Amino acid sequence: MSARAQYAPSEQPASGARGGAVASVLPGGAGAKAGLSAGSSIVAVNGHRIRDIIDWWWYADESPVRVDWIDPDGAEHVSELARAPGQGWGIDFREQVFDTVRTCKNRCAFCFMSQLPPGLRRALYLRDDDYRLSFLQGNFVTLTNLGDADVSRILEQRLSPLYVSVHATDPDVRRRLICANEDRALEILARLLEGGISIHAQIVLVPGVNDGEVLDRTLAWLAEQDGVRSVGVVPLGYTRFQAEFSRSYEDAEAALAVLEQLAGWQTRSRERTGVTWVHAADEFYVNAGAEIPDAEHYDDFPQYENGIGLVRSFLDDIERERTALGGAMRTLEQAGRTVKLVTGTLAAPAISRALESSGNDRSSASQRVVVLAVSNQFFGGNVSVAGLLTGGDIVEALQGEDDAVCLLPDVVLNADGVTLDDLTLEDIRSRSGADVRLVSSDVSGLLSGMLSAVDAHHTPPARK
Repeated sequence: MSARAQYAPSEQPASGARGGAVASVLPGGAGAKAGLSAGSSIVAVNGHRIRDIIDWWWYADESPVRVDWIDPDGAEHVSELARAPGQGWGIDFREQVFDTVRTCKNRCAFCFMSQLPPGLRRALYLRDDDYRLSFLQGNFVTLTNLGDADVSRILEQRLSPLYVSVHATDPDVRRRLICANEDRALEILARLLEGGISIHAQIVLVPGVNDGEVLDRTLAWLAEQDGVRSVGVVPLGYTRFQAEFSRSYEDAEAALAVLEQLAGWQTRSRERTGVTWVHAADEFYVNAGAEIPDAEHYDDFPQYENGIGLVRSFLDDIERERTALGGAMRTLEQAGRTVKLVTGTLAAPAISRALESSGNDRSSASQRVVVLAVSNQFFGGNVSVAGLLTGGDIVEALQGEDDAVCLLPDVVLNADGVTLDDLTLEDIRSRSGADVRLVSSDVSGLLSGMLSAVDAHHTPPARK
């Protein structure tokens, strides 16, 4: 239904923390034998100060290793850790980055973080631009804050692939879009590619700025670089909390023009290399009213976490589970229960059509599963994905749904179980008075939610 929104946990770890904070230690493991415990911090391995989990993997690759660490009471220790071949160290860290997360110093005109309203929790305003999180989590980075030492480290430790926001290669356009104090990103990108680092590139397309001929020039430059494994083209996203943008590619004609432009590049790439290479975000197909390409078109879905191929993947999962879905719909009909699937307005039409097909089109059984498209009133603009829905908008949409079981995709909650406006699942239940159940954002989650709706013993909470 949607990829999980990659917004931060409710609280950010303290910046400048000394070493890697240990979250847990496996009893009987190498770490436990050395005396480490939850709350300890590992500062160095074999004399190398560790800045993140990557350094830990790199310097603690062999056995034995000498570890400098601090216990929960602040006492400093030096221990030798040893392990048998094939065994781990039995140590889990609280965070992947041990020092301060690198933030973005650019002033990109289209930056979504700069379009957030005031008053949200502090972590949501963190504009990370950290190449380590690009390698570890697939976050897109600009490379504008990298120095020579960073490049050397990436090459030495083989941090590949990286996910890079390119947007444009024309210097004037980049100055207008990215507004970097010093823009060496393309030079650094070329050095990384020459050094064997693979790249997945992103282009945020802004109408009248980096589309049209500028887009062709950007793709031509990327196509010439060995190691650019994929390119994702995504539309500008804007909220109501800014005054610069009032349109993106919501218009069917504008969206279709982008698809037609990319089609030529895709055809040539498949003829030359056997892969599509450049992929359009799902929004372009939905807004254009165009057919969603088949799975082969998306290669191995390299830009899935960038919102590219989500609809196709979900539709294919529905097709594979057609029999099970049809049976679940008939079970709901027999029990006299109705399920409403909460999602954003973007994917709702495609999901509705697919579910109707699974229930034999307009049969009475298929009407037992209804897609509830929630408009994003909080952000406004063209924000339409499920992962950016707020609890307040969901609560408002669920008013009067007391007779249905409402399935809420887990993408609306962060790692701490709260929405962008800090509501929990229990808050949504109590404020709406609806029977709301959290499900995974895939067809298996939908199926389990449908079957759980038959449980007649569950009663909705009283509305507060």
